[in-house]
Amino acid sequence: MTFPFPAGQSPSGLLNASIPKDLLPSALAGSKLCDIALENGRIAEIVPAGQLPHIPGNVDLKGQMVWPCFADSHTHLDKAFIWDRTPNPDGTFMGALQATTQDREAYWTDADVERRMEFSLNCAYAHGTSAIRTHLDTFGVHGSRVWPLLRRLQKKWAGKIALQGVSLTMPERYMGEDRDGIVRSVAETDGGVLGAVLMKHNTTEDALDVLFGLATEYGLELDLHVDENGETGGTALELVAQAAIRHRFRQKILCGHCCSLTVQDDVDQKRIISLLAEAGIGIVSLPLCNMYLQDRTAGRTPRWRGVTLLQELDAAGVPVMLASDNVRDPFYAYGDFDMHEILQGGTRIGHLDHTSRPWAQSVTSRPGDWMGRKHRLEKGAVADLIVFPARNMNEWMSRNQTGRTVLRAGRVIDAVPPAYETLGGGL
Repeated sequence: MTFPFPAGQSPSGLLNASIPKDLLPSALAGSKLCDIALENGRIAEIVPAGQLPHIPGNVDLKGQMVWPCFADSHTHLDKAFIWDRTPNPDGTFMGALQATTQDREAYWTDADVERRMEFSLNCAYAHGTSAIRTHLDTFGVHGSRVWPLLRRLQKKWAGKIALQGVSLTMPERYMGEDRDGIVRSVAETDGGVLGAVLMKHNTTEDALDVLFGLATEYGLELDLHVDENGETGGTALELVAQAAIRHRFRQKILCGHCCSLTVQDDVDQKRIISLLAEAGIGIVSLPLCNMYLQDRTAGRTPRWRGVTLLQELDAAGVPVMLASDNVRDPFYAYGDFDMHEILQGGTRIGHLDHTSRPWAQSVTSRPGDWMGRKHRLEKGAVADLIVFPARNMNEWMSRNQTGRTVLRAGRVIDAVPPAYETLGGGL
């Protein structure tokens, strides 16, 4: 079905909409189809199908799915779309680090980074994402320039994509002379979050005490890259949870990747997960990127998936989210900032389909809540919606859903991702 309203117009209602059961308002649990009334850019009501009239302005979706817009809680906009000029030479994590460093030193001018970040935002916007949290390399010349750039983009994209930034650096930087400059850059940015790259070998109680102390002093949340490897015999994740409890930390803590949790023994896994639940720490998994990088050896099929313990964490009450991470850069060669692809891939990778848990919330309401936004289908919510041609979750998971229609504040947008040639700049 072709959506009958062109870009720029606003329907007054969506009839016979299929809503994933994970996203249905509780009052409508069990409803197969719903009618959604729209008014002044918001959801006026959601009722069982058949209650709104078939009049001009109301669109009969005939069972097509309606979702709230996506929230992408872990990306790297400043790295995105550099693959064509600087690919990962061997697909490994070290290869990614080396290639990214090479590209940053050779090409990352203000104009280059801004052009790629804008392209990324246009891709995400067209696919129906309305909130993004991006990690930003915060060191060297780029580190001093990227935060003012983010603030410019926040203003430019206000009302289209809500942008948050996280400082991506090593923990020892917070113990050095330039730590105040890093923290000020974050604190002066709306939605700024303090971050670090933590592995078992570089994480100490002293470093965490400094990091948690700075976050407490400035009133900042923490968003940490943790254990992006397959090392056995201990995790930085456990140390983070212990530090959160030790400091009685009151701000949110989100830990990304957490790959090595899967290769610890069962007793250690249960202990760590229990500590995470006690500390109130959220986990964001990056399934496509982790599958790409982890356990890669030339000429050898990987023996493990690299993705953290999604089902076990969720069962313990730990908030679990899925996000895009890297897109067409040395850390992940593919992607297009499409959260449909992330949940589709994450479901297959993590065997999330034969569970009773609301995994559709892992790319909508759960990261939305974490980022201080509402990504729900409920009365009074802003009508930021995605209409998919699929009629049920099996169809939604089976096809790429390129025929989707995106509405922002009830108005249809031009949901066509930008052409790659518009990147320019020699890419």
